[in-house]
Amino acid sequence: MSITDTDPPPDSPHGPTSAEPSGDDSRPDVPVVAVGVLGVLGVVLWASLGKGSFKSFSDSALPWVLKNFEWLFVIAADVFLILCVILAFSRFGRIKLAREGDDEPEFTDFAWVAMMFAAGMGIGLIFYGVGEPVAHYLSPPPSTDVTARTPEAAGRALEYSFFHWTLTPWAIYGVVGLSLAYTTFRLGRGNRISAVFIPLIGERLANGVIGRLLDLLAVFATVFGTATSLGIGALQIATGLQLTAGVENTTGLQLLIIVVLGAAFVISAFTGLHGGVKWLSSVNLVLAALLMFFIFIVGPTVYILDAIPSSVGGYFNELISMATRTGAFTDAEWLGSWTIFYWAWWLSWAPFVGTFIARISKGRSIREFLLAVLLIPSGASAVWFCVLGGTGIRLDETGVVDMAEKESEGTEAALFSMLDALPIGQVTSWFAMVLIMMYFITSADSASLVMGSLTSRGALHPRAWLNVTWGVLMAAVAAALLLEGGLESLQSATILIALPFVVVMLGLCWATVRELREDPGAGPRRHQPLHGLRDAVRKMIGEAMSEGRNDPTAHPRLRRAARSRAQGETGPAETTDRGADRGTERGPDQTPPDKE
Repeated sequence: MSITDTDPPPDSPHGPTSAEPSGDDSRPDVPVVAVGVLGVLGVVLWASLGKGSFKSFSDSALPWVLKNFEWLFVIAADVFLILCVILAFSRFGRIKLAREGDDEPEFTDFAWVAMMFAAGMGIGLIFYGVGEPVAHYLSPPPSTDVTARTPEAAGRALEYSFFHWTLTPWAIYGVVGLSLAYTTFRLGRGNRISAVFIPLIGERLANGVIGRLLDLLAVFATVFGTATSLGIGALQIATGLQLTAGVENTTGLQLLIIVVLGAAFVISAFTGLHGGVKWLSSVNLVLAALLMFFIFIVGPTVYILDAIPSSVGGYFNELISMATRTGAFTDAEWLGSWTIFYWAWWLSWAPFVGTFIARISKGRSIREFLLAVLLIPSGASAVWFCVLGGTGIRLDETGVVDMAEKESEGTEAALFSMLDALPIGQVTSWFAMVLIMMYFITSADSASLVMGSLTSRGALHPRAWLNVTWGVLMAAVAAALLLEGGLESLQSATILIALPFVVVMLGLCWATVRELREDPGAGPRRHQPLHGLRDAVRKMIGEAMSEGRNDPTAHPRLRRAARSRAQGETGPAETTDRGADRGTERGPDQTPPDKE
């Protein structure tokens, strides 16, 4: 669309009102694609052919990262959550993530929430929905000082599950999604990380080598974060097949699952965002709700209903202490295996989920966007953990299932052990495996769309072949890491790649706040701050003097001061006023002093 002389500049919030921002050119950025593909292939070859060198490197690098930068992950996660809350309830919340006259949301509310939820959690919630609460119940976090397999341990188990899966991860996604949606749909730039940094590094550097490096870092984080999800999905499907169909759980079976589901993803990738991703996300949400509702009905219903308010209240009560805990005064190894791993996982997913939810959030206000991103998935996740995790804990409490024995077989076995103890366990186990498979395809489809966009200068509709290429590479990374060391290798790679992206995320927040402060859509400030007591007194006295200048009921001295201030002089005027005021101060029967 051409811009006439009377149009505002393209990066103005009130710029041209085309439906597509400037990132609609779908041509790949060849240097970014080439370096990204070669880098990912290098990691795949290293992990596959390096004869254990990749695992040795990660085993030595990971403790160093956790020892020296644990504090950075903790503080950054807290900053993201606080920033989301402040922006949602400030004057910036009224800003639309769209240009003037083009603020109609692209998707319905249901489709919007379904795609957001499927992209943000998906496989992970199914994998850890039973496994994490049961793990914390059997072996409570060191800082809780509770005894394993007690009601207190059950409450703390759910609280920590909420901590790892609700507000904080969605705040991490929210700041990235907000920055990209604002940059893309409000300012008309491309849907890429580098475009957000223009206020800090300038347009020339953002579109040059520095910008390409930022986009490449986001691509690598997305590849490894999503590969972790695909890997744990393959692990859980293989375990389910072993428990329900008697198929031996081998590495070969896990690789076969990745190949088959990868082929299904390729078919979905050619249908685009409005086809496969939208349809699969909606179906996944319905299927997950059906599974949760079934467990709620046939499981310990009253126990679940009791657990929801108690554990949610406990979570908010303990949130500050959990959110600020580092390895200084607790078990650093436990913190690295759970909290820091999760923060790194969410950070590595942030460019993927943030870019994706930005892409689907055109036309929403910042307040609507942030409140929806923080509250809706968090609320659903809390209920999910109470239903699935609470049921697993209750089955162990009542002696129906020895969850400690099942947990020893791996976190991926906890879900199927719980389902097997409920009515029609065989049917629900197959149902759960189908759900995992669909989330696998949806995650790969969504992530490949994002990486296609990041490597096409923020194009909203990248080429299908490029999306497929990135999806195949993601599956290859997941397969290579499974071959190298299973879940531990997946976790180590996630934490290592997330470390540099923490710094990028903090810079991204700074750049976004700077641009929001200049956006006229936020409206004027509610008040100008006063700088100290002297300014406050001057403001009060000044207002009183202005009001009292012509008010006959005001104090005479206030009237004199007001007139003197208005005339800008003292002397005769003040003397006249003083005499006049003294006359008004005396009663009608009093004699003037000089006549006495």
